Amino acid sequence: MDEKGQGKKAIKGDEEAFLALIHSYEEALYRTAISYLKNEGDALEAIQEVTYRAYKSIKTVKEPAYFKTWLIRIMMNYCRDVIKKRKREVLEERILNIQGITEDFTFLEVEEALLSLSDYERELLHLKYFEDVKIKDIAIMWNTPEGTIKTRLHKALRALRAGFEEKGEVKRV
Repeated sequence: MDEKGQGKKAIKGDEEAFLALIHSYEEALYRTAISYLKNEGDALEAIQEVTYRAYKSIKTVKEPAYFKTWLIRIMMNYCRDVIKKRKREVLEERILNIQGITEDFTFLEVEEALLSLSDYERELLHLKYFEDVKIKDIAIMWNTPEGTIKTRLHKALRALRAGFEEKGEVKRV
């Protein structure tokens, strides 16, 4: 049976047809995952998660001929989510390390502290520590001298630290 026929059967709930399609696109899914995640273990985990997500939402596929495209899109979205999560974790770790904070905080606690900052301060911290944009490039983007960006970054970090100190959650190293 052709892939379009398999797709129709899978959409109607045929598990064997669904698994056959997943198997036929497994290599494409793996290539997509590895290109994003750069790690075989993470790529294999991504395939499992995407298979599960696809199975849960198979009935949303309107055109069986685009099943592969639909699967690849799910994989890309999943991989982007994983990368965002990693970046958030790195941001949290960097900010806490920069500030000399020895306590372990959850991402939500750091997120709450970031929300106490102004939009400008949050955006500056995000660019520097989340997106890893160099101060020179931020200065160019914002048409502001590098020294001003450094000063504002220092103030934003100080405000973040003050937010933790208010709660009595910061210990100096």
